[in-house]
Amino acid sequence: MQKYEKGSKKLINAWAMYDWANSVYSLVITAAVFPIYYDAVTTIKEGDQIVSDKVSFFGMEFVNAALYSYAISFSFLVLVFIMPIVSSIADYTGKQKRFMQFFCYLGAISCGILFFFTGRDNIELGIIASVMASIGFAGSLVFYNAYLPVVALPEQQDKVSARGFAMGYIGSVILLVFNLAMILQPALFGITDPSLPARISFVTVAIWWISFAQITFYHMPDNVFDKKSEGNVFLNGFKELKKVFKQVVAIPRLRLFIPGFFFYSMGVLTVIYLASIFGSKELQLESSFLIITILVIQLVAVVGALLFARISPKIGNISTIMLAVAFWSLICFAGYFVYDKWSFIALAVGVGMVMGGIQALSRSTYAKLLPKETEDLASFFSFYDVAEKLATVLGTLTFGVLVEITGGMRTSLLALVTYFVIGFIFMFLLRKLVKGMPGVEP
Repeated sequence: MQKYEKGSKKLINAWAMYDWANSVYSLVITAAVFPIYYDAVTTIKEGDQIVSDKVSFFGMEFVNAALYSYAISFSFLVLVFIMPIVSSIADYTGKQKRFMQFFCYLGAISCGILFFFTGRDNIELGIIASVMASIGFAGSLVFYNAYLPVVALPEQQDKVSARGFAMGYIGSVILLVFNLAMILQPALFGITDPSLPARISFVTVAIWWISFAQITFYHMPDNVFDKKSEGNVFLNGFKELKKVFKQVVAIPRLRLFIPGFFFYSMGVLTVIYLASIFGSKELQLESSFLIITILVIQLVAVVGALLFARISPKIGNISTIMLAVAFWSLICFAGYFVYDKWSFIALAVGVGMVMGGIQALSRSTYAKLLPKETEDLASFFSFYDVAEKLATVLGTLTFGVLVEITGGMRTSLLALVTYFVIGFIFMFLLRKLVKGMPGVEP
């Protein structure tokens, strides 16, 4: 491990490198290749007509899109229960980096296991591996996000957070381009099995994620506040959690930010996780077109993340988040009326512009709202993470239920507008509360 001063370029770049490492999961597994592959290998078709999209999972029958939505919900429900405890133990023992490494390797190895998922015959393997990959990815992010106040000065945090997301988008695009070439032109790689390119792409995610994460792990400090763990770490971990929970409840700005973040995240994350399945099922778009569309989203998101980082110092973090939330509402409303591929790609460009911006700003804004000089960063960020994961659970769950009830995904899109409106109201109240707070609202 190398040591650099807080705010130094080397330390910030090493931290942002984990976004470069793990964002390939977000793009290849969450958004692009895996959802399309999953839909293709679990749907029976005759020509362009769907014969059956029902699958048997441990003897229970589900619509394939609904099962995928439920799997995402379950993975984040697990995280909601375990992460506050795990993060509090990490804070108490000072082993934040060790926990981050564990979840990183869990997620990456699970992505590699997806190579063996071939369709309806072993769907249990595919769902379980995707759940474990999701847990590993999201679990590692709790500790990664908690390092933001450690590596960056308060006045740097908006730009540093945006840089992380921008690096993630760029890195994931590079790997996706390689995988896309393999999927579209398998003969160039000597591949004859049509399912093999997608499955190989899952292995490339595992290799990329683990390899580039080593840069972050090498440079990130461990036990930042020189904690000395004594006694029962589990019991003391719970005491740490109880202490931080009391602080969160007692701070008015956190009481407004966390529920507001929860509601608008229900909309944001549901769109991110299920957009490609919407294009595949509702619009019957070709896999190659969907992947190219998602590639466009990633490139636009780089611009969006950096643009929002420039806007926030001028009008304030909360006002900028409100602007993004309003734009997200319009996107979901417009999505109901999308019926062709060109309107879908236009909508995708809109998603890209606000996707990176709202995620980067949410992370840096929360860091600024925390009590100064706090040493329980992982525990505080676990509450941020719980809000995000519960949002994903309820967002994808309600989306899946509405798909089952209505037989389509358009009504579910309209339901997401409600979540954005509620989130906007909380942010409006928070803006009034923190007006004049340095670094947050002018």
